[in-house]
Amino acid sequence: MSSTVLCRILHCVKNEVVCLRGQHRLYSMCLGPNSSSSSSVKRKRTKLLSSSSLTGLSWTNNSVFSMQNIFRHSSLQFQLAPVEINRILRANEQSVKIPEFDGKNLNPVLKFESNQLPANSPNEDRRSAATCLQTKGMMFGVFDGHAGYACAQAVSERLFYYIAVALMSQKNLEEIEFAMEHMKPVLPILQWYKPINDYIYRKPASLYLDHLRVFWQELIDHDNAEGMSTGDSLAYAFKRLDSDISLEAQVPLDSDIMRNMAIQVAFAGSTACVTHVDNIDLHVANSGDCRAILGVQEEDGSWSSLPLTHDHNALNPSELARVRSEHPKSEENTVVTGDRLLGLLMPLRAFGDVCFKWSKELQQSILENGFDLETLDIYHYAPPNYLTPPYLNVDPELTYHKLRPQDKFLILATDGLWDMLSNDEAVRLVAEHLTGIHLEEPVAASERQVKLGQMHSLLLKRRARAVPSRDPNVATHLIRHSIGTNEYGEIEQVQLAAMMSLPEDLTRMYRDDITVTVVYFNSDLIKAHYKENNLRFL
Repeated sequence: MSSTVLCRILHCVKNEVVCLRGQHRLYSMCLGPNSSSSSSVKRKRTKLLSSSSLTGLSWTNNSVFSMQNIFRHSSLQFQLAPVEINRILRANEQSVKIPEFDGKNLNPVLKFESNQLPANSPNEDRRSAATCLQTKGMMFGVFDGHAGYACAQAVSERLFYYIAVALMSQKNLEEIEFAMEHMKPVLPILQWYKPINDYIYRKPASLYLDHLRVFWQELIDHDNAEGMSTGDSLAYAFKRLDSDISLEAQVPLDSDIMRNMAIQVAFAGSTACVTHVDNIDLHVANSGDCRAILGVQEEDGSWSSLPLTHDHNALNPSELARVRSEHPKSEENTVVTGDRLLGLLMPLRAFGDVCFKWSKELQQSILENGFDLETLDIYHYAPPNYLTPPYLNVDPELTYHKLRPQDKFLILATDGLWDMLSNDEAVRLVAEHLTGIHLEEPVAASERQVKLGQMHSLLLKRRARAVPSRDPNVATHLIRHSIGTNEYGEIEQVQLAAMMSLPEDLTRMYRDDITVTVVYFNSDLIKAHYKENNLRFL
């Protein structure tokens, strides 16, 4: 048994894990101390473990789950054929090649590939990609929804417009306002790259446009001739959109459909990680626990990961300190409990989630205004120690990075991927997929003198690295490895089939929705930019 598996077992026991035995597998659900299965917006997840590795470890908590009730179909068989697994894994793939010259500017992005694998039904993750048409640059984003998909959906549709408008010059904004006022055609702001089966909601379009227009009218009044800087645009857009989401849930709207949708969006939540790429300038805005990771290839051919974001959760000491500092000393031990905000929410920054931002009185006055919460699938629960709201904000953490020729790709992904893979593992997988060369870790000092059995294990691990990729799309490659890799780094078909065959009501116990976008950069173009401008890169 590997030390990783052993540590996971001990962690599960410590956190009161319920293990449910299916045929040849163990299922486990983590229940934090003093919590029920429904009290956490985001549950902890454990990997699926072979029962052969865990002989004798089967424990149930009858007060929470009955093994007989949950696994009344205990003869569950995992018989998905590889072709069916591939069909499911590749159902949401997207691959887009970007022209080097768009008519105005050279583009450092060669292409991007993206994919999603839901765990929730419906999927609560969203993704976006677009080119700015009135300014310069491309934007990519991943959005991890919780308490439903409504907020992630709204943010994925609206945030890029807010950013693009904030970047626009005074002259461009005035031209758009003139066209709107005189009912003339408006120049397009964004060119979207939508997957074939993307989620699109038309009903709130008029409401969204009205509030976007108010936003650009205010920007015109600011009299900023050149528009905002990229960093300021990202920060302002995040905060303004979150403010509009909150406002829309409070003001009278034209129809019940619009009112219901506004309430759903506001009481759901979403983290967001957005990148803006313009020539060699890469800006990242992150709010929550999605990540942006650069894959860097050094001169000697070795690869490394360069994180451009930090997770905004209780495992980040500086983030935890920030949240506690915003509330009285008397709340120091209650603001974050069980690694969750007020014992409920794992990300410490997010859009929406007005139940962590509004006062109790405001929440009550809005929800008592004729809304059918059950129909809207809104679970309203006043957490204990809700004393000094707001407890949550969306203020993004901004990162600027000047692209270098050795920066080969960028991985954007929701936390469903990072629950399963480390930054270095993800970069290695993409690098191997890109180069076709399977990277071997150097032999550690402890491995130079090993016994025969240990040598066999080491050889199995290295042999697994030599198996060629079966997925043309690199995002699919990452997802497949995140859920189907054994301790040797080898895709284990039985494990993969088991994970892919879990019923909807069980899948979320083991993993989250996974969304991945990988952006490839044009190193030759970046190198030429440095040469033409007599710049040095480190």
